[in-house]
Amino acid sequence: MIRLVAFIFLLLSAPTTFYAQENKQTLADIRQDLNILYVEVLKLRRELSTTQTSSMTSNNEASVLERLDGMEQELRRLTSETENLEFRVNGIVSDGTNRVRDLEYRLVELEGGDVSQIDYATTLGGDLELSPEDNFEKSSEPELAIGEKADYENAQSALSEERFEDSLLLFERFLENYPDSPLSASIIIARGNAFEGLGEIKKAARAYLNSFSLYEDSPVAPEALTLLGNALVSLGQTDAGCQTLAQVLMRFPGSDFSLEAEKMMSELQCP
Repeated sequence: MIRLVAFIFLLLSAPTTFYAQENKQTLADIRQDLNILYVEVLKLRRELSTTQTSSMTSNNEASVLERLDGMEQELRRLTSETENLEFRVNGIVSDGTNRVRDLEYRLVELEGGDVSQIDYATTLGGDLELSPEDNFEKSSEPELAIGEKADYENAQSALSEERFEDSLLLFERFLENYPDSPLSASIIIARGNAFEGLGEIKKAARAYLNSFSLYEDSPVAPEALTLLGNALVSLGQTDAGCQTLAQVLMRFPGSDFSLEAEKMMSELQCP
């Protein structure tokens, strides 16, 4: 409790340091942190409150309570200012975005273009998350380097044509040339598919495991985990396969692969 009091006191007495460390947070994150600190202050106050009246009051306890009062007031002030600032920022973004759209409309109209074909993709701030009612089309395609897309397509073509050894070489070269590619998780899964095509199930299972463990938050994570469970079953490790497939249902209940995993578990009569 003493450490937490000291931490909160230091936090409030050094706003410059706190801002430097947390300047990448959004206003919503900062407001959430303030709310959490406020709750902790209330908990400390309850711990310092006595359940019975006493004729003696500790000067140290009184001093701590005074500091808590000061912290509570400061937290209320900061929370209020954060909410006001968030409201102002949202208003500026809304007004600025509308003005940019109006300028785009006028520019297209002056140039004699078709105003019905305007793609209002410009949003003031750029990195702000768009709400559903904005009716903007958000691209789901990952941003690729020059030649990256072509190399990916060539490797996938080799796999689809069942040139498994060639595809493995192309996938390996892709991972070497583009180590930070957003397609890395998919590439590793494709390597597993190629190994399966060659009958090397153990290497395929290792590839699926690597894809999931390295990129468990990627869109292809449910596929990697499902393929891993299937590969384990093929290797004779039915219990491990059932447990892996069960993880698909637990982690990705809304995905298409959860239905596939559930079907496989039913066929295997998993417990």
